[in-house]
Amino acid sequence: MKNEESHNPQVCNVFHQAIEIIGRRWTGVIIYALGNGPKRFCEFQEAIPDISSRLLTERLKELEENDLIIRDVSTDRPIQVFYSLTPKGEALQPILKSIGAWASDWSKKEK
Repeated sequence: MKNEESHNPQVCNVFHQAIEIIGRRWTGVIIYALGNGPKRFCEFQEAIPDISSRLLTERLKELEENDLIIRDVSTDRPIQVFYSLTPKGEALQPILKSIGAWASDWSKKEK
């Protein structure tokens, strides 16, 4: 029995758009890092030391534009900016954890 969804051009387009968003360099790691709660810019830099400030800024903007994260600016002094997941971003957490488990399992088998 064929899976009709796999041959549906509309599903393929939606799937392709999703992969383009979450498959970009560092995007998955940024979303995964937010699974432990809101983060400030400097906390991302600590959690992902190999990412440049420019690229982190770019990815955060893209994730915000795609409604995966929220940028929250505090009104307190000093002003702080926090990033957190939207429900749409939260829905990716189990998927990213599964990918992490898969990567861990297969990296052990390849050694």
